[in-house]
Amino acid sequence: MRTAICDMLGIDIPLLAFSHCRDVVAAVTNAGGFGVLGAVTLTPEQLDQELNWIESEVRGKPHGVDVIVPETSVGKGQRLTAGQFADMIPAEHRAYVEALLSDHGIEPLPARLPRVATTDDASESLLEVAFAHPIKLIANALGRPPQSMLDAGKSHGVAVAALAGAKEHAVKHVNAGVDVVVAAGTEAGGHCGEVTTMVLVPEVIEAIEPIREVPVLAAGGIVTGRQMAAAVAMGAAGAWTGSVWLTTEEAETAPYTKQRMLTATSRDTIRSTCRTGKPTRQLKSDWTEAWESGRGPEPLPMPLQSMISEPVLRRIDTLAAGGDEGARALATYWVGQGVGLMNAVKPARQVVYEFAQDYLAAAERLSHSLGD
Repeated sequence: MRTAICDMLGIDIPLLAFSHCRDVVAAVTNAGGFGVLGAVTLTPEQLDQELNWIESEVRGKPHGVDVIVPETSVGKGQRLTAGQFADMIPAEHRAYVEALLSDHGIEPLPARLPRVATTDDASESLLEVAFAHPIKLIANALGRPPQSMLDAGKSHGVAVAALAGAKEHAVKHVNAGVDVVVAAGTEAGGHCGEVTTMVLVPEVIEAIEPIREVPVLAAGGIVTGRQMAAAVAMGAAGAWTGSVWLTTEEAETAPYTKQRMLTATSRDTIRSTCRTGKPTRQLKSDWTEAWESGRGPEPLPMPLQSMISEPVLRRIDTLAAGGDEGARALATYWVGQGVGLMNAVKPARQVVYEFAQDYLAAAERLSHSLGD
């Protein structure tokens, strides 16, 4: 297979795999794709350790890093401490979370200051570590990459990618100087917009074509090679995937949540601001229902909502794995609508091979459709 993204990154298959799990990143890269490590939950020290491990496993094969540097968030441009952020969380929201836990038989968590992962300071520290390693691509998952990231990409010879949920976002990214646009449809897990992948990809390609030539990756609900082939048929240079790796053997997914994903349908996800303060697609659960019901307060803006949700949801994952029924009712995680096609646990390497085989079969069908 050969597309613009294969040539740019030096890969055999136009398949990029976003994952918080270093094992998935290494397995995909070693199988001919391109693994991208999600770094937003890591400290700079942890990111350095993870990248060192990946490098030892892939032995020079290309891989990348994904960060979140939001254009807009509470405290943007200010050097606020975790305590100052915590002071912005209304007592009403804290009480609502405690009541929700109590209703499910779960004790409230001890009071402590959670780490704030999306501040300017945190993002800059992660970028500094990432560019100290031999990565081939760095992606900003939310908004236009900051100028410092674009400049560092140029000086280090690292391609800079940015996710776009609307054609207007893509135009901003290209005008800013990004090297790759990821057109992420509403089917995607995690942060996403409202436009479907099938509509968004050609919209983005047409919108940026007059500006300059930039590879576009399709994202959103893509969990098979035939979908990757469809994306390429629309003009994309390949696929950016995330959800499909959550049910692999290597995945970091909490055990009970992985079980739920294996039996979920494409209708068992919801786009909600209840986890990060910005719209993300995730599994439906009592947690998402409580915030979407209108019975409680509105979710807080980023990063405040994450500060009250992430520590609680991590505790819920632990309890759910131990069989706690209240925790199981609340458990959720980011996943796209493609979850309905994720029905078996497989090694990440096998998933890559199946993508390639399915892609080739789809390409053959397209060829046959042209006749003799």
